[in-house]
Amino acid sequence: MRNTTLAASVLALSTGLSAGGAMADGKLNFYCSAQEEWCQLMARSFEEFSGVDVDMTRKSSGETFAQMKAEEANPKGDIWWGGTGDPHLQAAEEDLTEPYVSPMRDQLHPWAIAQATSANDKTIGIYSGALGFGYNTKLLADAGLTAPACWEDLTKPEFKGKVQMANPNSSGTAYTALATMVQLFGEEAGFDYMKRLHANINQYTKSGSAPIKAAGTGETTVGIVFLHDAVAQTVAGFPIVSVAPCEGTGYEIGSMSIVKGARNMDEAKKFYDWALTAEAQTLSLQVNAFQVMSNMAATSSDKAPDMSTIKLIDYDFTKYGSSDERKRLLEKWDNEVSTLPQ
Repeated sequence: MRNTTLAASVLALSTGLSAGGAMADGKLNFYCSAQEEWCQLMARSFEEFSGVDVDMTRKSSGETFAQMKAEEANPKGDIWWGGTGDPHLQAAEEDLTEPYVSPMRDQLHPWAIAQATSANDKTIGIYSGALGFGYNTKLLADAGLTAPACWEDLTKPEFKGKVQMANPNSSGTAYTALATMVQLFGEEAGFDYMKRLHANINQYTKSGSAPIKAAGTGETTVGIVFLHDAVAQTVAGFPIVSVAPCEGTGYEIGSMSIVKGARNMDEAKKFYDWALTAEAQTLSLQVNAFQVMSNMAATSSDKAPDMSTIKLIDYDFTKYGSSDERKRLLEKWDNEVSTLPQ
């Protein structure tokens, strides 16, 4: 907690935002779709910074969207932080979130502001990361397999039962993978790829980061994830190598949104402003989160994937974050891919 306390003190001195003092009243119902440790750190650091009592719930972005949809008539959350941007964009389109323009906006990278602009200011980018996969070097060597370098490699017969990814219905990471294949190869070829990949999948997990954690512990050889999650496993000491696929890949803009009808609107806006500061975003280093943060002054780890060296597609966030397109693709995946034998 020493680092957390120091970070909070720095924030109170340097951001120029109104913290409200340590004795401030108020509470915040905080929905978080990043990794558990990061969610906890953000919640506790904001409590120390503001004096606001934070009740944090951690779920994947697809699950959080579903919860907000279910609570639409009686919102229980105040702010949603983290997770892939597509569900945030869908929430904006379905009027589940509130427009807000933060005074911190001029400190952000253009891609973060573009995310806000595309959603009429109902969400904003907080970090970015490229999609890819990681593999366990020991399991690969034990099986006598050649290291995969491309998406196509994961469909080879020798990888049958050795690949894991999340379910795109619950996971923003996996939905990004589905939308990436459609954009990278075209819809027909993209779904053909997903069908061939399905034949090699050993499990569809609920959480997007679970596959690479399973690879780290030796439960699967390959995990399809965002590359920063694969790097985190390597840094933690697991035998994981990260791969940016040769064909090209999609990426995410992790986002933040205020819940429409939030019971604690003032506290939600205070958190929103604080979470966009360089100091709050630099807290990511304490929990080995290796995304590229949206505040241009935030400190990034030298271990973070270098986005400039990755072959990124021109990901259409507006189209694939739309409610109709997301529902259509998920329904098609459910009907044409998930039902196939393995």
